[in-house]
Amino acid sequence: MLQTPQTEQPASHASKSGWLNIFKPAPAAPPIVASDAELKAHFRYWQNRVLVTSLIGYALFYFVRKNLSMAMPLMEKDLGISKSDLGLFLTLHGLLYGVSKFVNGYLGDRSNARTFMVFGLVLSALCNVAFGFSSAVFAFGIFWMLNGWFQGMGFPPCARLMTHWFPPKELATKMSIWNTSHSIGAGLVLVLCGYLVAFGWRWCLFGPAIIAFVGAIFLWFTLRDTPRSVGLPELTETESSQSATESSAEFKAFVRKQVFGNPYIWLLAIANFFVYTMRYAILDWGPTLLGEWKGVSIQHAGWMVAAFEVSGVAGMLVAGWLTDKVFGGRGARMCVICMIMATLSLFLFWQWPSNHWLLNTTLLGAAGFFIYGPQALVGIAVANLATKKAAATAVGFTGLFGYASTILSGVGLGALVERSGWDAGFLGIMCIAVIGTALFALAWRAKAHGYSAH
Repeated sequence: MLQTPQTEQPASHASKSGWLNIFKPAPAAPPIVASDAELKAHFRYWQNRVLVTSLIGYALFYFVRKNLSMAMPLMEKDLGISKSDLGLFLTLHGLLYGVSKFVNGYLGDRSNARTFMVFGLVLSALCNVAFGFSSAVFAFGIFWMLNGWFQGMGFPPCARLMTHWFPPKELATKMSIWNTSHSIGAGLVLVLCGYLVAFGWRWCLFGPAIIAFVGAIFLWFTLRDTPRSVGLPELTETESSQSATESSAEFKAFVRKQVFGNPYIWLLAIANFFVYTMRYAILDWGPTLLGEWKGVSIQHAGWMVAAFEVSGVAGMLVAGWLTDKVFGGRGARMCVICMIMATLSLFLFWQWPSNHWLLNTTLLGAAGFFIYGPQALVGIAVANLATKKAAATAVGFTGLFGYASTILSGVGLGALVERSGWDAGFLGIMCIAVIGTALFALAWRAKAHGYSAH
């Protein structure tokens, strides 16, 4: 499982690429001298610590990203902002986030995961504070776009961490556990803002930002970079230990072949566009649609959308476990099953009468359970296919497609509902779900990972 640590030369990376020194990969610490059993125990401790810490850290990114959906109904009422304008904020944020996730994915493969993640969280929190103090539509757009860029610094370091600390045979299970951070963060902030909104919509920005600042301090003192940075051996399931000293040209050549030259990564990336359209149609517009279409109060709407997220936690864990145990790590196969069931759940939610609130909540939860399977598995699948050398790049590439989806789930859905109502909106979501399912089916034969032919 492990191999003897060798001296890394991260400084050469920094000088060749012009990165700021603060983002250099962490240098190798003196190797821990211990028996094999003690080394394994140390490694397990750090695996668990990295998993839990990065999970908490990424959940906090959601505190300063998915809080806007709870503020939107009151912003619409207090400031007279239209659904089209609100949808435009979501779209611009998502597009810039997708580009940022791709760019920062390439940088994140060769940066210190701790520093990268902490800086992104602090800058996102600052954008939330600035947004909360604003009142002009133009200022809202600028600050939320900037927030989208800094949000793109959250996932890439986590992809680096997961692929450096966990071997491919465990990655679907372990990364599914980590992926619960999405639902935990989004669910908690929805409930929190459901109560903060009583003090005004601006507190939906200020409150989560304060929590994010505290969380950034926690990350700085608890998170670490690669196994070598704490004196532990590297995993053996890598291409070679030379990745620390290879040139920028060699890394680019590897990325071109392993990421952009793999047709299954392209299929999964495009399918991710449709998964995220479904996910954000509910997550971003949930409080609004439940209030206007189903007659639910803002506090109850927060709990119902939180149920969508909490169910997603269970869905990700089950999907990850089944991917490893039943499908041998082939995530696309599990995605096909999840998408079929998610489509059915959303169709029933659409058709069920609004006065059956318990059944509506259950169906919304079922949709979350199945949507979050593919949402987690796409990143896992491409990280394994790209190998740990280019995992963050591959995840960033799929994110570029995923967050381009806000063209449909943001301004597209907002404009459609404004003109034709929520029934037309849900018909569009059904079409999106069918296309996404078909794309995952085309990736059925994708390998479990790219470390060797099999």
